Amino acid sequence: MELHNLQPAPGSNKKNKRIGRGPGSGYGGTSTRGHKGAKSRSGYSRKIGFEGGQMPLQRRVPKFGFKNINRKEYKAINLDALEALAAAKNLEKIGVEDLRNAGLVAKNCLVKILGNGSLSHKLEVEADAFSKSAEDAITAAGGSVVKK
Repeated sequence: MELHNLQPAPGSNKKNKRIGRGPGSGYGGTSTRGHKGAKSRSGYSRKIGFEGGQMPLQRRVPKFGFKNINRKEYKAINLDALEALAAAKNLEKIGVEDLRNAGLVAKNCLVKILGNGSLSHKLEVEADAFSKSAEDAITAAGGSVVKK
């Protein structure tokens, strides 16, 4: 292969349609737009959601629901995850920062401790929220609960 015999792969180069250049081109007259109607005119743009005069979907379907602007989204952490973390890193006190470092929680997440699992030794747990069962289990094991 030399520079003088390089050529594009077959089918990769197409000739562009030269529309509106007379009947001999095959694309003259209506210039591939069909006969009459809004779509054949210059400057035509269809409204978003327009269905040819039929009642559009966003108007056929009823409105429902709302977004509560005061909602707080918590990342749930169970007691068994706390137990495993405390055993692995030999911790007496677990805070949100420890959970972040362990990769259980993202940077700006609020943390809620849930009561699934059990604690075998006492822990001081700091989080944004606790379920009633988690709070009871932590205090029953001799630990303490700190709400941020």
